Amino acid sequence: MIVLKSNKMFLPFFSILIYTFACSWITAPIEGARILAVETVGGKSHWNFMSGVLRALVDKGHNVTVFTPFPEGNRENYTEVSTSTEAMQFLAQDLNDMMVKFGDPLKIIGLVSEMSRDMCDVVYENSKMIEILANKRTDFDIVLIEPVFSDCVTYVAVKLNLPLIYVYPVPTMDIRERSFTGHLSNPAVVSFNLASFGVPKTFFQRTANVALLIYTTAVSKINDLILKYKEPRDYDLYASIPPSLIFVNRHFTMEPASPIPSNVVEIGGIHLKAAKKLPKDILEFIEQSPHGVVYFTFGSTVKMSSFPENTKKAFMDALAQIPQRVLWKYEDDIENLPKNVMIKKWLPQREILLHPNVKLFISHGGISGLYETIDGGVPILGFPLFGDQPKNVDSLVNAGMAISMDILSVTKDEFLKNVLELLNNKKYMKNAKTAQKIFRDRPMSPASLVVYWTEYVLHHKGALHLTSHAINLPWYQYYLLDLIALVLVFIVVVFFISYRIFKLVSKYFSIFSRNIKSKSE
Repeated sequence: MIVLKSNKMFLPFFSILIYTFACSWITAPIEGARILAVETVGGKSHWNFMSGVLRALVDKGHNVTVFTPFPEGNRENYTEVSTSTEAMQFLAQDLNDMMVKFGDPLKIIGLVSEMSRDMCDVVYENSKMIEILANKRTDFDIVLIEPVFSDCVTYVAVKLNLPLIYVYPVPTMDIRERSFTGHLSNPAVVSFNLASFGVPKTFFQRTANVALLIYTTAVSKINDLILKYKEPRDYDLYASIPPSLIFVNRHFTMEPASPIPSNVVEIGGIHLKAAKKLPKDILEFIEQSPHGVVYFTFGSTVKMSSFPENTKKAFMDALAQIPQRVLWKYEDDIENLPKNVMIKKWLPQREILLHPNVKLFISHGGISGLYETIDGGVPILGFPLFGDQPKNVDSLVNAGMAISMDILSVTKDEFLKNVLELLNNKKYMKNAKTAQKIFRDRPMSPASLVVYWTEYVLHHKGALHLTSHAINLPWYQYYLLDLIALVLVFIVVVFFISYRIFKLVSKYFSIFSRNIKSKSE
């Protein structure tokens, strides 16, 4: 009994000791980090992704100051600096203008090189940014920025001597991947963002993928050098730095699985918010539809009213023949609107796609909307226009939950046929629900990943250990061209020596045989 009592006396002491030892291994949470964020691109889907990242950090108690072309208003721990008057905004554009500018992937690269520097100019010429960069002691702990097709975005982090995190709103980094991570995805299995296919399955597609990658890399580098020579800027004087971390808008329901570097974190769907109540008129329209509802929108970038009249007529004539009701985001009034169609200039897309009575989503294939429809488990009829949209839609075609069509050649009969196929063939809905389950089954939410990894970079002073040694290698070493050259030289030398030995031996035997012959005579 005495022994037992003495053991019990020491139990609290040992408990405290064990607790202290265990807690010494747990990293203390970062509280109230001061974050400088910059949204460089004036596209709504780009801002949706960035704002999702910032919302997660603000909700965790961090302080965010953000330069944005889409100001929404300040709140606690969140301050906006508007760049809306100077920035190029891609909202409610004419379809034909956008297709001319961005429809050809080979032309896009030359255009975006110049646009990228213009976007940097907008940010760095802002009076508030000039004030921040002029201070000898910064008030911030880290920089979050959306990269563009120029190294100019790293200037703010270099100038302030802060860790840098990239917020990348598309699934793959393409020609920028090597400079961001030191590595490059294998073009035999990972499609270029501007490709028309989700996976390069055929020999032709692999060839096109490699050619597109080489061409765009060369054009981008040449254009950047020309612009730096012709239109030099202050930020060109500073050497660029690689990011500590890259948040990418990727999930394997949208982008086929592939190896990723240690400093790349997938947070596809970070922009998804908790659903709100639908407006009464829309809710009644959906719930009073005995055959379900088709939701039809081409997002915020292109005005549907700018579509050719024959295209709009094909849409209306086909939709009038289906038993489902249709919610259509459209900017103007429509004469002779079919009875089963409701049009509005704005519709709560997230809430609509989550309603169980929505049976089909007709979309242009913007990645924000595609994550929303995957989360809602709704099949898609895609009309990809430009950029990464063809690849996005084709990825869902490969998943068996979508059909892709060409907006410039669409006819009423073809459109109606595909709408009915998606509505009546149960495999599309089944595959969409499967994708939904995969998308929602995660060990951590995207918001939790954002908070954890941002704090991780702060804890570890930039987390340089996450960056691959490949970032330090010249391109010829990374692709082992120096080793291949050595092997080729070795092979050539071996062949040359073998050839010389063969000639010498042949010459010897020739002389020897002549001598034997002369002696025999």
